[in-house]
Amino acid sequence: MIKCTPMLAVAAACGLLTSVAHADDLKVGFIATLSGPPAVIGIQARNGFQLAVKDLNGKLGGVNTEVFVADDELKPDVAVTKVKSLIDRDKVDFVVGPIFSNILGAIEKPVTEANVILISPNAGSSAFAGKSCNPNFFVTSYQNDQVHEVLGQYAQDSGMKKVIIIVPNYQAGKDAAAGFKHKFTGQILDEIYVPLGQLDYSAELSRIAAAKPDAVFGFIPGGMGVNFVKQYRQAGLADKITFLSAFTVDESTLPAQKDAALGMLAGSNWAPNLDTPQNKKFVEEYLKEYNAVPATYAFQAYDAALLIDSAVKAVNGKLGNKDALRAALKKADFKSLRGEFKFNNNHYPIQNFYLTKVAKRADGKYETEIVKTVFTNFGDSYAKDCPMK
Repeated sequence: MIKCTPMLAVAAACGLLTSVAHADDLKVGFIATLSGPPAVIGIQARNGFQLAVKDLNGKLGGVNTEVFVADDELKPDVAVTKVKSLIDRDKVDFVVGPIFSNILGAIEKPVTEANVILISPNAGSSAFAGKSCNPNFFVTSYQNDQVHEVLGQYAQDSGMKKVIIIVPNYQAGKDAAAGFKHKFTGQILDEIYVPLGQLDYSAELSRIAAAKPDAVFGFIPGGMGVNFVKQYRQAGLADKITFLSAFTVDESTLPAQKDAALGMLAGSNWAPNLDTPQNKKFVEEYLKEYNAVPATYAFQAYDAALLIDSAVKAVNGKLGNKDALRAALKKADFKSLRGEFKFNNNHYPIQNFYLTKVAKRADGKYETEIVKTVFTNFGDSYAKDCPMK
């Protein structure tokens, strides 16, 4: 059952399924940004999670599952209020979410201190990957820096000398810039930090054009990325200055960017054309269910449901033994859509990362496709500071 209670989310964002909940049902609170321009990302994640629950016949770990969907509105104070309601009123066993790292920073403490398991299907802040790692916190995506390190490594290997960085001014943007610089040792001509949600980039594009870098590295997610890519192409920069990005050109933004994004390079832990049997099935099902190509947000949320399924199964539905539940989650005993992966000691994945390129599919839709593997079995650099074993 997918449920939106009146205080949690608008009905239009929820895709309600109707059934009767029982006291012994497994309860999952799903929180994501489901309104405003960034909703394109949150909706992908919600759809991916819902699809997994549907594929598992409404049961995770063999237990009837009720999912409460909440819209954090990309507001930390709203997110805190809603996760507290999920925990105190709805008595959820797990919280899955959020999309944005500033929201993760707000909800991590109230969820984990309530001894509820928090699983992030996207936000992978460095803040919880090192010394502040938490036994009740698991990530099915990546540590934020890693995806950006893919582009830093590619720029380095390609002999680029001068790069401009443009990111939003919040935790994930800072992680993006740091990740790129971990691998790129050339000259950073400029670091441009824009407000989260900015949609007009005329001033920034003028700065970029005047500086004449070899490449621009950008992390500009959701609706921000739609506008940036269109304006970048309109300004004539796409054919002059290589654009390297993460979460700027992906399946959540490509339906709006269309040809403006063709050929642009990105980094990812997955792509729709990743050749695993379970991934092919997932992409086909997602297309059929939602008439859209899934993005990383959808696959990572689908995997979050599979992770819960594997752990609940391992403890025979007995969720009271938190130590056993955490141990079962740590094993990640399921077939991930990405292929092989395992959790590092900090509960962030060790996995492969790829350079991808935007292409047009035979059906007229757009997707990212794998160009090459950049990192294999790649763990994040903060895990060494995590005291968990």
